[in-house]
Amino acid sequence: MKIKLAVIFLILAINSSFAQTAKEDFSDDWANLSKYKKENSEIGLPKKGEKRVIFLGSSIFEFWKQKDPEYFIKNAYVDRGISGQLSPQLLIRFRQDVIDLKPKAVIILAGSNDLAGNKGHVSNKIILDNIKSMTELAKKHRIKVILCKYLPIYEYPWNKSLKSVAEQIISLNEEIVAYADKENLTILDYFSPLADERNGQKAEYTTDGVHPSLAGYKVMEVITDEAIRKTIGK
Repeated sequence: MKIKLAVIFLILAINSSFAQTAKEDFSDDWANLSKYKKENSEIGLPKKGEKRVIFLGSSIFEFWKQKDPEYFIKNAYVDRGISGQLSPQLLIRFRQDVIDLKPKAVIILAGSNDLAGNKGHVSNKIILDNIKSMTELAKKHRIKVILCKYLPIYEYPWNKSLKSVAEQIISLNEEIVAYADKENLTILDYFSPLADERNGQKAEYTTDGVHPSLAGYKVMEVITDEAIRKTIGK
């Protein structure tokens, strides 16, 4: 009898320990909607007179807030970057992380991760189609759109087998600019001020050839503020 009771208590203890340590399974949340769900509910709707701007993208935007949080705190800027994300993931997040927050404008930076993992299935058209869908959603909800020329990249450190990266980025940027011109959208040029002679990032502005250093972000802040003023005023 004592042995049976000991076994029962042991099973109960194991189950209790497992319940405390087990984490919720988010494997079905491919677009990582859970990342900003709580923050979105806490931030609420814009205050009267607030000209909220959403930064939607991947690691370039996520790391920006980490390196220079004051830039976002002092402005009505909301960073919704998630490292590693592809353009279709940004599209899935667009309602929760942009539309529902009622911004005046959204800055969309997309395409690099699509190209970085390219196995021949990703094209400029696919990336641009996702950007177009996000733009159309924004327009429907009276949100001004700012599209970005992607930052210069000569080589992806984690995928050095991928060739002609700079040319791919330039080609994508050309198509984004052509679409923006056609739709009368603001273009935010992150490429030109950061590019070196190889069309990669200048060494003083980057940590790894892909992501900006604090100095690089400071350059980006100046041109970002200019684009926002042009689009929605001060």
